[in-house]
Amino acid sequence: MARKIESPTIVEAAGNKPKIIEEYIGNMNTQTSSVSVARMQSPGGWKEPGQTPKFDEYTVVLRGKLQVKTQVDTLVIEAGQAVITSAGEWVQYSTPTEEGAEYIAICIPGFTPDTVHRDED
Repeated sequence: MARKIESPTIVEAAGNKPKIIEEYIGNMNTQTSSVSVARMQSPGGWKEPGQTPKFDEYTVVLRGKLQVKTQVDTLVIEAGQAVITSAGEWVQYSTPTEEGAEYIAICIPGFTPDTVHRDED
């Protein structure tokens, strides 16, 4: 049965600057545990702690540039490009350019604060 999602739930973001996470589909907004779909808006200079999540993440950049650092590489994903990170892989996201970034993140299974496993300070 089709189900209209009227609005997202705002999820608290980690990092050195305020970032907006709007979860449309997922554990918090629709009680959907199999997947989460969120729109992210991060300002220029934003950086979050590294993490080793228990979910695969599929990210499509809509505007700006997103930097994705892994243990073996640092990728810059620009508007119109995408990146896939795998469960169990250490990753750190940031938006080092002044314009920041807007992107869609899809996590399988769905994101929860308990499954992201952020690095300790």
